[in-house]
Amino acid sequence: MPTVEIVDETSRFPLTDELRGVLVDLLNEAGHAGDEVTVVLVDDEAIAALNLRDRGVNGPTDVLSYPTYEPTDVGFPTVPHLGDVIISLDTAARQAADVDHSLALEVVTLAAHGLTHLRGFDHQSAADWAPFEEAQARARLLFTRLGTDGART
Repeated sequence: MPTVEIVDETSRFPLTDELRGVLVDLLNEAGHAGDEVTVVLVDDEAIAALNLRDRGVNGPTDVLSYPTYEPTDVGFPTVPHLGDVIISLDTAARQAADVDHSLALEVVTLAAHGLTHLRGFDHQSAADWAPFEEAQARARLLFTRLGTDGART
């Protein structure tokens, strides 16, 4: 079974167990049953610092992904930890309000997006978005089936 660690540095997200469950299901469905992922929930200030340091982009963003893996074709071993997904709850809250759904549903969507990056996908062209859209839609469906989105958390 996959291992998903959720670290809420803001202490503002009450549905960490539900988020973990959705991500475990996504990892299982994608054939990553023995892998590990860490999701860190932060505020805009923290993600802006990472965005500037690591991407050279000033200001906050919604989600950043930090893969752990190294290319196996050059002799690096495969490790079970796929990497870290960092999500800004501040930016997620604004985005959720813009589309009129809960913060929790936005966080689940962003976590699925970040997880797709950790699985080795990127979106450099319009055609590259398909795995992201599929994972995000699946995550929203799994989360909604839990019946927790009505709380508008």
